[in-house]
Amino acid sequence: MRNLKTITILLVCSFLLFSKSIQPQTDSLNKTLQKDTVSQTTLNVQVTKTEKTKADNKINLTPPSIEDIISVGKIFWAIVFFIVGAFIIKFITKILDLFAEKSTNYRITIKGFIPVIRILGWAFIFYLIINGIFSPPAETLIAILASLGIAVGFASQDIFKNIFGGIMIIFDRPFQIGDKIEIDSHYGEVIKIGLRSTRIVTPDDSVVTIPNGDLMSKSVSNSNSGEPNCQVVAELYLPINVDAEKVRQIALEAAQVSRYVYLNKPIVVLFFNEVKEDRSYLKMRLKAYVMDIRYEFTFKSDMTEIVMRELIKKEIIKPEQMS
Repeated sequence: MRNLKTITILLVCSFLLFSKSIQPQTDSLNKTLQKDTVSQTTLNVQVTKTEKTKADNKINLTPPSIEDIISVGKIFWAIVFFIVGAFIIKFITKILDLFAEKSTNYRITIKGFIPVIRILGWAFIFYLIINGIFSPPAETLIAILASLGIAVGFASQDIFKNIFGGIMIIFDRPFQIGDKIEIDSHYGEVIKIGLRSTRIVTPDDSVVTIPNGDLMSKSVSNSNSGEPNCQVVAELYLPINVDAEKVRQIALEAAQVSRYVYLNKPIVVLFFNEVKEDRSYLKMRLKAYVMDIRYEFTFKSDMTEIVMRELIKKEIIKPEQMS
């Protein structure tokens, strides 16, 4: 019996010692399992987030429907904005033109702002219509512009050349509205500078339209370069034996008494010997400045009439000598 108790006590002690020895291992195993569970949970969350991000990306890459960009209401408001903008631009340019015509000194300067205002105004209107009304995604807008650029570029190279030339003329300003220019055989006052072409009115009141591409690739002569006055040259063919000194004096007085003369710049009289139809003539050139380029040819006619009348009146030349 005593031996049985002893064996029982030994078994209990052995069990207690064994329990204490495996307890740390069990705790370590539990902690490891917990860590693995947390790691697995974190990995599952990351995978879920990644899948959600991919799904969102797929949704963003889906192009919007045409109804979301273009609708009847948007088209209506785009037309309204276009018409109102065109009216405002036309009204502003008309007011500037009226102010310009009332001032000789600032006429050309004021008219020079008209093409700039027209281009900036239209650019602002199209920006409002595209960005404010239709509001297409950037990717869609870039794709459309690229497609249009390629298609139109091959078909309309000359048009884009003229448009680029118009922009360069407006900002580089080799001439402006109101200037008298000469290109090839055309000479006249610039009345309009557009994106595609420039219009000038000739002395015989004909309107000539010149593509801006030609104006950028050819030499252009500018008579006044933005100033209201310009030089006018009147030419007369006189007998070779005429008194040049008396003719010079009469020519100077003829220019000075004209109501169109601009006296702040010099008046010059030059003589040249020129052979015409096997006869030798004394060619007189009277150079003076007109106060307003709109009276250029009136001033030229005025000087010629006064000089001829005075030469005949003072019997420096005879009418039959001019035939």
